[in-house]
Amino acid sequence: ASVGRWRQSLPLTEVVEPVDFEEYVSSHAPGVEPGPLRQLVEFPLDDLELLPLDKECTTLEPPLPEEEDSLDPRVRDALAVYTDDWLVIQRKYQRYSTTHAPHNSERQRERQRGLVKQTFELDEAAAADRHDDQDDAKRRSVSLDETPRGSWASSIFDLKNSSPDALLPSVLERAAAEDMDRRNTEARLQGRHSDLLGLYLPPDEDEAVERCTVPEVPKEHCGQRIMVKCLSLKFEIEIEPIFGTLALYDVKEKKKISENFYFDLNSDQMKGLLKPHTPHMAISTLARSAIFSITYPSADIFLVIKLEKVLQQGDIGECCEPYMVMKESDSSKHKEKLEKLRLQAEQSCSRLGHFRMPFAWTAIHLLNIVSSVGGLDRSDPDSDSERKGHGTWNERKKKGFERMSVGDEMCNFATFRPATLTVTNFFKQEGDRLSDEDLYKYLADMRRPSSVLRRLRPVTAQLKIDISPAPDSPHYCLSPELLHVKPYPDLRVRPTKDVLEFPARYVYTPHTTYRNLLYVYPQSLNFSSRQGSVRNIAVKVQFMAGEDPSQALPVIFGKSSCAEFMQDAYTPIIYHDKSPEFYEEMKMKIPANLTDNHHLLFTFFHISCQPKQNTPLETPVGYTWIPLMQHGRLRTGSFSLPVSVEKLPPSYSVLTPDVQLPGMKWVDNHKAVFNVEVTAASSVHTQDPHLDKFFTLVYVLEEYSFPFRLKDVIITEANMEGELKASMAAVRGALLDTCVRFLHQLLNKLIQLIVYPPVIAGQIVNLGRAAFEAMALLVNQIHKNLEGNQDQHGRNNLLASYIHFCFRVPTAEPASYEMPMQYATLSRTTVRPSSLHLSRSKSISNSNPDLATTPVSPDEEVQRIIAGKGIDRSHSWVNSAYAPGGSRSVLRRNPNSSCELKQVPNPSSSSSSSPSLPHHLHPPPSVLVHVKLLHEELALQWVVSTTAVREAALQQAWFFFQIMVSIMTHHLFLTSKLDVARRQRFPDRFVDDIAALVCAISADIANRYHKDVELVERLNSSLAFFLNDLLSLMDRGFVFNLIRSYYKQVIANKLHTAQSPSSLNALRVDFTRIVCSHEHYVVLNLPCSTLSPPASPSPSTSSTTSQSSAFSSMVQDQGVATMFELSVLLFPRIRVRSVVRVFFLHKKAISAVHSLLCSHDADPRYTDPQVRAHIAQLYLPLIPIVMETLHQLHDFSGQHNIYATHYSGNTISQSVAMAIAGSPLPHVKANPFALPTVGRQSSSLSAECSRTLLVSFLWVLKNADAALLERWVSDLSVLQINRLLDLLHLCVSCFEYKGRKALERINSLTFKKSQDMKARLEEAILGTIGARQEMVRRCRERSPYGSQENVRWRKNVTHWRQNTDRVDKTKAEVEQESVVDGNLATEASLIVLDTLEIVVKTVVASELKESVLGGVLRVLLHSMAGNQSALFLQHCFTTQRALVFKFPEMLFEEDTELCADLCLRLLRHCSSSVGSVRSHASASLYLLMRQNFEIGNNFARVKMQVTMSLSSLVGTSQNFNEEHLRRSLKTILTYAEEDLELRDTPFPEQVQDLVFNLHMILTDTVKMKEHQQDPEMLIDLMYRIAKGYQNSPDLRLTWLQNMAGKHSARGNHAEAAHCLVHSAALVAEYLNMLEDCRYLPIGCVTFQNISSNVLEESAVSDDVLSPEEEGICAGKYFSESGLVGLLEQAAASFNMAAMYEAINEVYKILLPVHEANRDFKKLATVHGKLQDAFNKVYNQRMFGTYFRVGFYGCRFGDLDEQEFVYKEPSITKLAEISHRLEEFYSERFGDDMVEIIKDSNPVDKNKMDPNKAYLQITYVEPFFDTYELKERITYFDKNYNLRTFMYCTPFTLDGRAHGDLNEQYKRKSILTTSHAFPYIKTRINVIHKEEIILVPMEVAIEDMQKKTQELAFATNQEPSDAKMLQMVLQGSVGTTVNQGPLEVAQVFLSDIPDDPKLFRHHNKLRLCFKDFTKRCEDALRKNKSLIGPDQKEYHRELERNYNKLKEALGPLINRKIPQLYRTLNSFSRSSLRRVDC
Repeated sequence: ASVGRWRQSLPLTEVVEPVDFEEYVSSHAPGVEPGPLRQLVEFPLDDLELLPLDKECTTLEPPLPEEEDSLDPRVRDALAVYTDDWLVIQRKYQRYSTTHAPHNSERQRERQRGLVKQTFELDEAAAADRHDDQDDAKRRSVSLDETPRGSWASSIFDLKNSSPDALLPSVLERAAAEDMDRRNTEARLQGRHSDLLGLYLPPDEDEAVERCTVPEVPKEHCGQRIMVKCLSLKFEIEIEPIFGTLALYDVKEKKKISENFYFDLNSDQMKGLLKPHTPHMAISTLARSAIFSITYPSADIFLVIKLEKVLQQGDIGECCEPYMVMKESDSSKHKEKLEKLRLQAEQSCSRLGHFRMPFAWTAIHLLNIVSSVGGLDRSDPDSDSERKGHGTWNERKKKGFERMSVGDEMCNFATFRPATLTVTNFFKQEGDRLSDEDLYKYLADMRRPSSVLRRLRPVTAQLKIDISPAPDSPHYCLSPELLHVKPYPDLRVRPTKDVLEFPARYVYTPHTTYRNLLYVYPQSLNFSSRQGSVRNIAVKVQFMAGEDPSQALPVIFGKSSCAEFMQDAYTPIIYHDKSPEFYEEMKMKIPANLTDNHHLLFTFFHISCQPKQNTPLETPVGYTWIPLMQHGRLRTGSFSLPVSVEKLPPSYSVLTPDVQLPGMKWVDNHKAVFNVEVTAASSVHTQDPHLDKFFTLVYVLEEYSFPFRLKDVIITEANMEGELKASMAAVRGALLDTCVRFLHQLLNKLIQLIVYPPVIAGQIVNLGRAAFEAMALLVNQIHKNLEGNQDQHGRNNLLASYIHFCFRVPTAEPASYEMPMQYATLSRTTVRPSSLHLSRSKSISNSNPDLATTPVSPDEEVQRIIAGKGIDRSHSWVNSAYAPGGSRSVLRRNPNSSCELKQVPNPSSSSSSSPSLPHHLHPPPSVLVHVKLLHEELALQWVVSTTAVREAALQQAWFFFQIMVSIMTHHLFLTSKLDVARRQRFPDRFVDDIAALVCAISADIANRYHKDVELVERLNSSLAFFLNDLLSLMDRGFVFNLIRSYYKQVIANKLHTAQSPSSLNALRVDFTRIVCSHEHYVVLNLPCSTLSPPASPSPSTSSTTSQSSAFSSMVQDQGVATMFELSVLLFPRIRVRSVVRVFFLHKKAISAVHSLLCSHDADPRYTDPQVRAHIAQLYLPLIPIVMETLHQLHDFSGQHNIYATHYSGNTISQSVAMAIAGSPLPHVKANPFALPTVGRQSSSLSAECSRTLLVSFLWVLKNADAALLERWVSDLSVLQINRLLDLLHLCVSCFEYKGRKALERINSLTFKKSQDMKARLEEAILGTIGARQEMVRRCRERSPYGSQENVRWRKNVTHWRQNTDRVDKTKAEVEQESVVDGNLATEASLIVLDTLEIVVKTVVASELKESVLGGVLRVLLHSMAGNQSALFLQHCFTTQRALVFKFPEMLFEEDTELCADLCLRLLRHCSSSVGSVRSHASASLYLLMRQNFEIGNNFARVKMQVTMSLSSLVGTSQNFNEEHLRRSLKTILTYAEEDLELRDTPFPEQVQDLVFNLHMILTDTVKMKEHQQDPEMLIDLMYRIAKGYQNSPDLRLTWLQNMAGKHSARGNHAEAAHCLVHSAALVAEYLNMLEDCRYLPIGCVTFQNISSNVLEESAVSDDVLSPEEEGICAGKYFSESGLVGLLEQAAASFNMAAMYEAINEVYKILLPVHEANRDFKKLATVHGKLQDAFNKVYNQRMFGTYFRVGFYGCRFGDLDEQEFVYKEPSITKLAEISHRLEEFYSERFGDDMVEIIKDSNPVDKNKMDPNKAYLQITYVEPFFDTYELKERITYFDKNYNLRTFMYCTPFTLDGRAHGDLNEQYKRKSILTTSHAFPYIKTRINVIHKEEIILVPMEVAIEDMQKKTQELAFATNQEPSDAKMLQMVLQGSVGTTVNQGPLEVAQVFLSDIPDDPKLFRHHNKLRLCFKDFTKRCEDALRKNKSLIGPDQKEYHRELERNYNKLKEALGPLINRKIPQLYRTLNSFSRSSLRRVDC
């Protein structure tokens, strides 16, 4: 019901109606505002920019195909994608918004440069401390003892000799108040820091939902790069040229992962042998160094080196033999042999120089080099350490890769130390083991120790190579296409080759450059069945453009030392092998215009090695071929081909060799005998059947080349549409890797199909829907599979950079259509598919068929937004010709075109004109009637999409939103509409679609937020970014309406029915924050506020709501502001019971405001103070809102909520409710928003949130116009002004300077983190946010525990926050931090001071001043109390002097409390270590005395207050320096002497008296300082001093207050409460003497129920002063309100101490007072607090733990032989207190001087070392006599008013502590203390001690009683705890412990004792056992009812044990002692029994 009431009462759905922005702007001409305010009126004209960015070309020549003219359409499109420059849309000022300029710590530090260091007493004192700690202490104690105590003369003497501080000029002059104020204000405004938020922490990055990173520029993928240089190759003999090849292989993936690199290290002499065969050597073939790229480093990568030599007669073994056996050094032996070999080699070279044969190979395991093991550089000591650095690789690692396995982590190929290797072991090639398969086996084998390769005979050689990480941009490098990579300073230098990588696994990166390479790998040939001499077989490969031999193209890349391109390539030859294997790689470049005639031709030759007569060198022995293009696809893959024996017939190339042509002769009956693999590295050909089909169909359509054969389908006009749609749908089946690589082309084509619906057979075919579906599914797939590649909004980087850089609106037609267009009549109307007839209404209102319909159909909402913009089309489309595809649809889209399609003027010319690359900035030619505007089409398709597609689009809404914004902007540029009024920019039709779309998506967010948490988070932020973008493009009033509709959807429909409103709210806050991060946020809000401040609003001050009305009415002028601003400032304080849940919402909202203000502060556009004032005006509503939340703010002052005094925090006040509803002006009427008060705690904000909120509040006060603030304050009621003052009070505490020391401490760990982590944890536990979301959030933030893996790819995230998380800062950083902190504290306090001055100024004019001025002074005093800078204090004192000067009566007539406080503060500053502060404080104090004197001719009041303040100051202040205070006293004396006006009055003399008296007290109380470190001793001293003041009630009260403060600070709330109760009792005594008032307590007797100790406050002695005397009992507490205040404080302290019962007693005294005053509000509060207290009584509570502490040894002085009972916090262990005391006294007396006595036996002084200090510590328990227990029933009773304690000591008669059962005695010691606990101190003397000794049987009885109690408790526990029960049972009846109870019984009960004294004990024990067995039985019964089937057996076991026990006990229990039972007869027994039942 309450919820219902709440919903009706808040018109939440009525989100305020936004202003029509465009209307407003155009009607309020901006001409009025000159100067800096001009820019706040409208967006700048150059707001949007379309920037062409040059695409960076990495090579000197652009990578283009050579044939420019007749390009394959594929190539044409690819080139358009790869070569067009980027077109980037930029919002010129966006760099000022928080979206792109994060306020991180670096930026903050920039802003903090050059701050002035403020002087703080805190830091000064700390510094001084360090210097003179030691000598100071000595000096002080000496001076104390030597001066005769209390000698008045000496005191005066000291004072007279000291020197004063400098006197302030003009203190004694009198000036007019106005002049004084003016001077003060001017002084205050000098040298202020302009940028408040620059001094504060940067906004929390975790909350920065609006942060966007600019996508990376798309670039080609590149792995880690290593450079390999081949230096030299030497053999033992040099007889012929040797050629080398390098390539990388991955053994694990069984894949060759790079192309070949060929090198030639032969000497010129050797090269000369081949001169005839290679007349020209291109420089590109002379490279000796190569750069390899490795994307997936692994431990399985080998660099394989293969060597070849010129073909010669003989197999490989024979040819290698000389290299294995001969050495140059033995030349004399082999001279002739060598000559012979050289001759042979020369002959081979000249004849067979064209052919090669395999020779030898080896491999290098890369891991060895990278990790520098494997014998490399072992001598180098630091090789390991340096080479394991991971740094740069993690940074350079491309984002999209999956993580490598842990083993691979070590393979860092980017930062190892360069190594030079000499490879000496080569293995000779085995002719029958040349394939890659064999190579992988060898390589795998190489890693094993027992390598098979070891057994092979090595070919000895020396190959020297250098392996190093490649430099970032190496010079002289050639790309894989042999283009010169920049920088290439000199084309004549020997190049380095960039070797193309074939990555081991997929690489998800789109192509960005043109690459079109083909690799051919002949693998094996089987000619075994072939007759004749076919043995030395070479395969010649050619790339043919036709069948004529002259059409072989020179596209094959040369190897080493040869021409750059060749027409043919040969495989190496294996001697006499009919079925050879090959390892050759032939690399070719594919021509740009491939036709069906292009093919690869393979010719097989037999090579005759010996020159014979009539035998040609090469004899062709077979032919085969591979056609390269088929059905528009490039053919690649593995082929097994038959080989023709004869020359190929004409036009063979259009067929494949598999076709059996008639009359052809084939080897081995047309069997496949030749295996070859063809692969392409192409950014033109996709090589994916699905994509190829799609592209091919698009090209067929573009060139209109019907019919077209596609595999087994003939494509005609009739089936084209269906095929094309099918191929789009099939795209999802394509390999993701390929889709990503061709992403840009794919998206461009889909977009083109949407924009230019093709015309087939004269009809427009609408492919929009199919294309949209394909696009949505593709985008979704990319997202799903590449999760690692997203930013924090879940946007995929590849897609984001596509939109940002590559996307452009297709403007020119793709190609002219080749069909002569007749007068197409558009007869065919392609209406939407019937499934869509329900189109709009259904798909929007409910995305999910299974959800209940939404409460307010968004449809109506759409209608509302659209209202007046044309007909309601949502239902009329179905049959309309205007349907998208209906006959007139074109017209609707393009109103300028005439109805029919125009005929293309000259069809023939159109087809022959060559299609040019699209030129991008032309408006579309008018011929193309059928052009749809992409943004309109996309919006439409999205709105009408259904089910799966809609879901996919929703999943990636960001993509479609961004692309729409991009298109819209392009469109505005293309059509030059940027200058047009925003209303005319887009057609209504489109505007409606956008409205419908936003509505539908808002509805989705509202409906699905609890199911698909992640999706909705993404959707929400995407929508917000979209609207943010639209604000720059569309009619802004319309966008505001969209925002409003979002709010209505989210708030109206859902907020109250929601299961977790807070998560919905969180979405709303995020949404608002993103929308508000617009860079023209201010402009969007301000134009509506006329820039001159509005006339003073005057709402009725009486109404309760006027609280915020003043501002709200300004906001109303600003219309839009209501929309934006309130939405941000909404503190979503929707009723949420759990404090924590709301925590993160507050945090979000506050963080949003903070971030906005920060961006204003940092924005160079807004530096002018005038502009700032206007911006601040926009934020004025923040002030009342913060005032509203006052009681929810964290309390920085450390007291318990001091703000709750003005109101109860239980109702949402009307104005806040209104703010939540977003309505601008609270209506004045009865407050319907009061919530039922039960159960709503005022949720409190965390410290961090409160601090941020307050800094924002101060920002507004600082920057707002002072006159405006004055007008506002003048309209506030007293209550509201007081609330404002409370807020200022809080600000002072909040920004108080912590001191450098504190910073150094905090440095080790930031408190903020722990706070938030705790709150997060609680949120997760309470389930506000799902665990999944929690996980996502955790991943998004860097966890503080440094798990780095999820950060690796998220560059953008990692770099934002790095410095805040770093824990140990350098000294300089801490120093800088303290400077900043000091400046912040000073600036905050000065803002508060400015505001106070404004309040004073306005209040004086009105009649409110009495009630307000006190509050002002309170804040002022509070600001003096903190750690303030000297600069602030000077201004503060001048303000205070002015205040006292203007309103002296405030201090001296009304409120004593203020006077007392002021005296205390001034005195405290008189003892400051900073000279300037002392000067000001002394002047203020002197003037205060003078003012008091002038009013009443004596200054008794100030005299007494100063005296009390001094004793209070000395008692509490830790770092108090009497030296400084002496100087100030002297200064005051000096002022008195120099004050000429008063020289002849008694005033100077009175001042002198006072000063001497003060000095006296000063020296008196200093002694306490010695005991500052010993809390117990200190309290004892204070106790003693207070006792000394027994006769001066004011001072005694002061000291009691001091003690209360000390206790509170140490967390002893009970003791603090008792000090307050004693204070109250004291006050009551004196009040009772003053007047007899029946409702006031009659003195301390009334208080004895609270504590029996209170009676010591009774004023009974003779020298009690009469309270009537002047100056006595003048303190603020000696009044009825003072008494009430003390009791209230006492109750609060009791509450903190959890002593709820005592609260009742306190209120019993308070209630009559309130009743008498008829103060029902207070009574209500009191009863509320009582109710709370009584409810909490049942909570689990823990009160103190007690210890007896005995002090022995003369070192303790007074304490020697004293015993105390100490009260320690609950659950303090003995070890803890021992440790604390031992440590404390060891520090005092020295380490070896203190001993702890470990037992509790009586102490023998004679056995002790007289030099040592002994402590005996024993745990004691409260002890009660039986009669007492009747009274003390509850836990509280047993822990309150305790005076007796007991501890037990076990012993045996022979001196041991423990013995057998029958000899175990126990001693109980009972102690009595002088006062009852709790008392006003935590240790109390023991005054009495007695002992009781228990005999063994009594000990046994106690044990058994205890056991029985445990059983009873466990049995009757509610709720039952089976575990506990079983533990107790097991302990009682379990087999193992049968010995326990049973043994006791056998020892004591088996015989009747001889001693009649023991009869009663015997009987008692027997009855105990009876009870015990009965309890066991109950427990078993209970257990039976609790256990599950699995424990049955266990239970039976327990029962068996119990029965055994019972049997054993039976005879013992039933044996009675006859003597005891004589008197009882049966009658009485039965009657007793009856009574029992």
